[in-house]
Amino acid sequence: MKSVTVQYYALFRETSGRSGEQIETNAATAEELYSELQSRYGFALTTAQVKVAINEEFGGWTTSLKDGDSIVFIPPVAGG
Repeated sequence: MKSVTVQYYALFRETSGRSGEQIETNAATAEELYSELQSRYGFALTTAQVKVAINEEFGGWTTSLKDGDSIVFIPPVAGG
């Protein structure tokens, strides 16, 4: 079990009803954590539509999570 901090922006903030939280998780990767949060909050976007940043650096979905990591899931940006 590890403790990570997740920050929510835009669509994720609206869907979860919060701007961030500290989570105790057994997720080994960013992808597993996102899946856990999808189940909890009903996030509709797939990992193909979302980018992930770990400790303020873009990372891959298979990046291993460590205790104390800070994670941000970044939804697509509408432009025009």
